[in-house]
Amino acid sequence: MAFTNNFEDQIAIRALIDSYSDAVFRRDANDWGACWAKDALWNLMGTEVRGRATIVSFWEQAMSTFRFVAFFSQPGSIEVEGDHATGRVYTHEVIENLHGILTRPVGRYDDIYVKSDGAWLFAERRYTMLNGGAA
Repeated sequence: MAFTNNFEDQIAIRALIDSYSDAVFRRDANDWGACWAKDALWNLMGTEVRGRATIVSFWEQAMSTFRFVAFFSQPGSIEVEGDHATGRVYTHEVIENLHGILTRPVGRYDDIYVKSDGAWLFAERRYTMLNGGAA
């Protein structure tokens, strides 16, 4: 089954995923960074970035190369086991670079979540692009 165990925790993890997406749309590095555990890992198609501060810095640099980013996400699974959980999230982005070129990548995040001080955070996100990203 794609969604298992504690319903309240599933809702909280969905809120985390939605908060992440909203922060991308708003280009809000503070809110986006607040979604990550301090010692988190972000893997973007083989590029690994570790630690919240480094992840946020990497994201800010990447976002500076885009004029516009729309980020949509859809959970495909959330499996909760105590204060840890795993999930699969599908994404669709509309990205306009600084030269006005549009891309529309569709991808999947394989996630590990951790509950810290009562809040769910991303402990690990591994991104795989599922299409070529062409507009």
